[in-house]
Amino acid sequence: MALTIISLIKQVPLPSEMRMGEDGLMERTKAKSIINNDCQFGLEAGLQLRKQHPESRLIVCSMGPASFEASLRTAISMGYDEAYLLSDRKLGGSDTYATGLAISTMLKHLGFTKDSKEPFIILAGRQTSDGDTAHVPSQVAECIGIPQATFVESVKADGTGKVIAKRIIEGGYQMMKLPMPCVISLTPTGIPPRKPSLSGAIKARNLHITTFGIDDIGLGTEKIGINGSPTIVVKVVNMISERPPVTMSQGHNEAALVESLIANIKKGGNVLEKKEKVAQKEIERPDFPEKDSRNGAKGILTWAEVTNGKISRPSLELLTPARNLANQLGNDTRIMTLIIGKNVRSLAQTLIEHGSDEVIVVEDDKLEEYLVLPFSSIFAQVIKERKPEIALFAATTSGRELAPRIGMKTNSGVTADCTGLDIGEYVDKKEKVIYTPILESRRPTYGESKLATILGFVCPQISTARAGTFEVPKRVNGRQGIVSSFNPVLTDKDFVVEIMKTVRGEGGLQNLFEANIIISGGRGTTNDNLGLVKTLAEALLSQGINAEWASSRPVVDEGVAEYARQVGQTGKTIRPKVYIAIGISGAIQHIAGMKESEKIIAIDHNPKANIFHHADFGIVGEYQDILPELIERIKAGFTFGIEPKKKL
Repeated sequence: MALTIISLIKQVPLPSEMRMGEDGLMERTKAKSIINNDCQFGLEAGLQLRKQHPESRLIVCSMGPASFEASLRTAISMGYDEAYLLSDRKLGGSDTYATGLAISTMLKHLGFTKDSKEPFIILAGRQTSDGDTAHVPSQVAECIGIPQATFVESVKADGTGKVIAKRIIEGGYQMMKLPMPCVISLTPTGIPPRKPSLSGAIKARNLHITTFGIDDIGLGTEKIGINGSPTIVVKVVNMISERPPVTMSQGHNEAALVESLIANIKKGGNVLEKKEKVAQKEIERPDFPEKDSRNGAKGILTWAEVTNGKISRPSLELLTPARNLANQLGNDTRIMTLIIGKNVRSLAQTLIEHGSDEVIVVEDDKLEEYLVLPFSSIFAQVIKERKPEIALFAATTSGRELAPRIGMKTNSGVTADCTGLDIGEYVDKKEKVIYTPILESRRPTYGESKLATILGFVCPQISTARAGTFEVPKRVNGRQGIVSSFNPVLTDKDFVVEIMKTVRGEGGLQNLFEANIIISGGRGTTNDNLGLVKTLAEALLSQGINAEWASSRPVVDEGVAEYARQVGQTGKTIRPKVYIAIGISGAIQHIAGMKESEKIIAIDHNPKANIFHHADFGIVGEYQDILPELIERIKAGFTFGIEPKKKL
């Protein structure tokens, strides 16, 4: 039986072309569009699979307006055989839940179901640049009822109806074996996409693209579009830097430049200003009746992710916004934390001492490593029994694929990668009613240039929180809480995905959140594989400074550093006392992960690099010349104003 390879793509607007409308929302129609970057890697993965299986059939699918045909024809020119577009005005304003539902309905209409006799693989990009949610692959997999693997670096079909995928995880990677049919989402660390061929361009120009409306595929309007989506965007604002202008080093050689930097730092210079929110002009609240749409749901549920036998720091961070939300909701709102794994009951007290009121424990030897199918099933069962109004997950690689799958099971919307969570209300002027209380989730979007506020209307209202955004709540030793057991119903179908190997080192993950100084290397430092960057970190460590090295996304994409050390929008968000950016151009996605650092020092050969607009101190020069001088000063006792740890 021939293999069918289906690639899902999206056409996205260029962030620089986006404009904000008078209603405070983004106007996309006049912006130039391109194929989403991550989707291009999914397209290439499909073409690589065809090399392994020459008889395979290549299909590309998308959902959007008629203008999306341009991207579908590009895929055809790259080597795809067929193209399908789902286009209907009634889909306008769909959130990721509605999008996943619509796309999966089209695929099932084409005959691709969990019971299909012929094997197929659905490929997608990890996420889209306009939304950055990474939801749709998980949602499509859940709607069709098939297994998935996300954040995948490489994929191959082994000829026995199985797919071998290398999945990136915090601190390392996993080799996984999945049965077909399945969904795979690719990261940009895969094989770069090829350019269209001349013969392919001719084929694409003449090929008929099949376009469906929702009536053609049997999709109703109840759960699509603005009115059917469980979440809506209510506000988008521009994000503005709060740092004063950079202080640049002056000098005719490397030694003088480093000496100037040290002098500037010793003067005190720039520090991050913690600006208070400017009070907005109050809008008169309409005298509408209030409506509670929670239908009896109450309480906040969080997930305690366990790695290497310990609760991950991002999972503990969740308890800070959870407590804040519980206090706003009042009425004895409880925080419940679900922990799943092998011999994890002993970790429950740690969660209670950090703020959980109840820890729900699920223990099973088969659940020692995270697997999305059984974990999402367990969560759905707990949610059905406990009926929480809010569910929070850390935006780790696991949390970002688990939350949307659970959202599809519970018909709930999911807001990704949040940096702010509060309880608010929604004034529905059409229905003349005020929905309250309701979860307000704020998240950066459009390449970190905007901050969107999103509301959820179906309980549990689900959000993932960006790792490193919230502080870990202070531990209260001896704090009392409830530890309960939950016995889920699981079947063999929940364990069809096999983890063949897990490689997970410390990878700097934990220390990136705790280090006082972080030295980060960008594309401009790969000539020596970050050798000087690491030497600088080691020099600080030898002086008793808690220092760690990190990298930007291009360095990870090139395989020079592991994903666990990536700082930025799709990596870690950190707040060290000193952040040293070396050879980093200053893409806004990277700035998102380090902008809260107390002091930022930038070293780059390009005086016009954007990184200098976000730094406190800067040096223009070649890092191979600057860093040896700086390392020698550190060996002589300079530690960027950080007091060394006292030796016992």
